[in-house]
Amino acid sequence: MLGAILLGSLLLIRLAGGRFTGMRSYIDLAFMGAAFLLLETKNIIQFALLFGTTWFVNSLVFAGVLLAVYLAVETARRVRLPRPPVLYGALIVSLAVAWLVPQEALLSLPVIPRFLAASALAFAPVFLANLVFAQRFADVHNSGTAFAVNLLGAMVGGALEYLSLITGYRVLLIVIGVLYGLAFVTGLRRGGGYRAAPGVSWG
Repeated sequence: MLGAILLGSLLLIRLAGGRFTGMRSYIDLAFMGAAFLLLETKNIIQFALLFGTTWFVNSLVFAGVLLAVYLAVETARRVRLPRPPVLYGALIVSLAVAWLVPQEALLSLPVIPRFLAASALAFAPVFLANLVFAQRFADVHNSGTAFAVNLLGAMVGGALEYLSLITGYRVLLIVIGVLYGLAFVTGLRRGGGYRAAPGVSWG
């Protein structure tokens, strides 16, 4: 079933995004899409474990993701962003901190401090990931193709989510870090520079 979903996604992206040869220069955006989808999934599970699996908790997560995206958009519009290695480095550090802080340490906190700590751990990577994406997207020549590649990556990330059935959801942070590392490396191999980012962000 996952194979059928990915195949269907591939065909639809081909129809909407153009030839695959034109997508090669945006392969780093595919890695970003996969990583961001996994990051959202990890945050939903983390909040469910900390506060219960309810629609209210899930809505808080989605609201937090949208707020982090909005803040990244405004930051990218108003502030000159540092070079990609700095942003990627900050993103990897935020993922490492989220990995190092045990879930049990948050469970021992009262509800409000627990929520604030969980939000900082969950949404700091989301904010930084969207700064990375906004900076990269400023350099694309075909926004439709770039978004198509990013969306295809997100579909692959949805399939990779099932790794958690074997490894557990915490290990997804390592997969996310590897994917963003691949995005950085392929972005460098692309050979182009990064310009100041416009107010556009997704993941």
